[in-house]
Formats: sequence, structure tokens, C-alpha cells
Amino acid sequence: MTGVGIIGLGMAVKPHALALRDLEAAGRVRVLGGFAPSGDRRAAFAAAWGWPVFDRIEALLHAPGLDLVIILTPPRTHLPLAEQALAAGCHLLVEKPVEWDAPRAAALVDAATRAGRRAAVVFQHRFRPAALRLKAALAEGALGDILSASASIRWWRDDAYFATPGRGMKARDGGGVLLTQAIHTLDLLLHLAGPVRSVTGFARTSGLRAIDTEDIAAAALRFANGAIGAVDATTVARPGFPERIEIAGTRGSAALVAERLDLHIAGGAPEVIDHGNAGGGGADPMAFDHGPHRAMITEVLDAIVQDRPPSNDAATGLPVQRLIEAWLRSADSGVPETP
Repeated sequence: MTGVGIIGLGMAVKPHALALRDLEAAGRVRVLGGFAPSGDRRAAFAAAWGWPVFDRIEALLHAPGLDLVIILTPPRTHLPLAEQALAAGCHLLVEKPVEWDAPRAAALVDAATRAGRRAAVVFQHRFRPAALRLKAALAEGALGDILSASASIRWWRDDAYFATPGRGMKARDGGGVLLTQAIHTLDLLLHLAGPVRSVTGFARTSGLRAIDTEDIAAAALRFANGAIGAVDATTVARPGFPERIEIAGTRGSAALVAERLDLHIAGGAPEVIDHGNAGGGGADPMAFDHGPHRAMITEVLDAIVQDRPPSNDAATGLPVQRLIEAWLRSADSGVPETP
């Protein structure tokens, strides 16, 4: 049984806690407790979940039986917290993005490698049943060669969301809609269609919020496999719509809309997998099922036991971060950039 601790008890904790409660009931984990600097957050966490809380991070990291630390804090804190956890001999699961920028993210990956520990990143969209089916179809060559791969993330975030101090500010979050919200869909697009060779990007801040990061962005992508595509992302599309990925190949096409997949393969009947299309695109960013989080954490637990990299290894989170940074460089320079 794997001992788990949580650092950071804010908004992101709920789906992790729900998943861990399921896994604890199944005998896969023992939750040793959580830490946050805020006494109010510690009290709320203890009341909601019944697990212990620690008022010092050192007390959590040295709790007997701790194997895996889940880090759910703002991006710029991930590297120092990871280094502390690695020094205590723990494996890591880090909320997206891996870190504030790509060099710091790479440093976190390198630190885990040197320590001989596993480090994974929270990209739960990869573990949605519809996404898993599409990934398998692409791996089997069912759609043929990919010709076009595009995505649209037209979400809404209200004033209450941005009321959290520092939210939407580069100093706290590292970026805006691309790094904070659209990163899940962008990562899934790369996970499905492969790496991007060049990006021509646009980005701006709407003025609807007192933030210094982009909340509207669009780009043209050229993939390494020769496919091309377009992506747009925003958090100003009231009331928020399900994110979508569309892929067209030489033998078929697919539309993945939140957790619904419509798969059309030449010569066969359409295949539909529908687990809903809520996706957290509206004012409540946590309005989604925790099943993919459970599947993601299970993959990390299995990887630790089997001594192998998890499919969501933190290193696999670097390409999307580099794409986002190239996108924003292109928006500034007005020319295509290479991730």
C-alpha cells in the first residue's frame, strides 16, 4: 500500500481527494495527510475528508510510510517543493504545468532522475475513456496518416475565479489561458497528434479582468508529421463551451468534444463514446468527474510498484510547455517560432 501526502489544499484538491478516497477504499493507498500554509485551508481539508493535516511541511515529508507526494500549489513553487520531497525519498505527482517555465520544468525532471524517483504530471484528460479510445485508434493506424489536427478551447471564468490573489498574473501562475486552462487540451492534442515543428501565434489580454496574462489566443500549427492545424483558446466565451479536438487522417476522422468521441473510420460504422461534455469549461472549473484523476493516480501507483516511468511522466509534460512559450514568442515577434 502506497503512503500518500498532499501539499497544497486549495481548489485543485477536490478531484484528487475524491480519487484518493476511492483508492484508499480499494486498498491501494493510505493517505497520511495534507499540508498548506493556511490554517483555514488545513481546517477545511480535515473537515471535508477526515485525513490528518500538518502545520509544517517537514512534518508531512518525514511522516512514516510516505511514498508519494502530490503537489497542488502554484506553478512557481513546484521545483523547490519537489526538491524537498525528493530529498525525503518520495515520488512526485505535480499539478500542471510542471513548473513556471520550461527551464524550471526541465530542472524538476532532472532532479527526479538524479534522485532515482518517479515524477508525474497531472494531465488527467489523457485518461478519459474517449481520449484513451482515440489514442488507441491512432496507434493502430485506424485513421491513417494524420493530415489535420486542431483544437478549440472556448471557456469562461468569472470574477469570483479571478478574485483569488495573484490569479491570472504572471508572477503567480506563469501564464494565462494557455498555461493555466488550455494546457490540458493542448497537451492532449500533442499526445494524440505528435510534436509541433512550428507555431505562428497571436495573443492578447481582453481587459475584462485585472490580469497581466493573455486570456485570448490563437495559432496555426505545423506538426512534425506534416499535419497542419489551428488552435484557439480563451476564457472570455461566456458561459463556457466544451473543449474540442478534431483530427482528420487519410482513412478517417475523429471529433473529441470534452468526454464524447465521434470516430469515423472509412468502411465502418461510426463509433460513439459519450461520457458527457461538461469538461469544466464554465464558471465552475471543477465541474467534471474525478474518474480520470483516479485512473491517472492508479497509473502512477502502478509505475512506482513496477519501477517504470508512468505514461504521464513529468518529462512528457515538457513539449506542451515549450509549445506555449514558442506560441507567445511568436505573438510578440510576428513570425513563426520553433518549440
